[in-house]
Amino acid sequence: MVAKAIQHFLPSKLPPTLSDSPSSLYQVLSRFPGDGAGQKVYQTRWGTKGFPDCYWEVTRTKLKLEGKHGKAWGHLVWKGKRVSEQESMIRGGLKYKWAMGISTSGIAKPKAPSTSA
Repeated sequence: MVAKAIQHFLPSKLPPTLSDSPSSLYQVLSRFPGDGAGQKVYQTRWGTKGFPDCYWEVTRTKLKLEGKHGKAWGHLVWKGKRVSEQESMIRGGLKYKWAMGISTSGIAKPKAPSTSA
């Protein structure tokens, strides 16, 4: 009820910082308090390439231009295992589409041929 009332005052096309669709890393992080520090983010292409349980744990950010550009640092977790204990810069923030959470495999596994006798 309240959500519908609020949507009435919003423009029909939401700005990227209010949208929940995948976008640049900095736009995704700018949607959260503290510019996304403490959040888990992943590149959407990781799931389509069959890399499940991969994400970045964001430790700090420096966003500019209302979340359109910036820098972000964190720890990479690849296939469920942390790659390094040392914080590193997150690359590809503008080049790829990013989303919140942990990647899931989007590749369908081939079915075993059925044997009928």
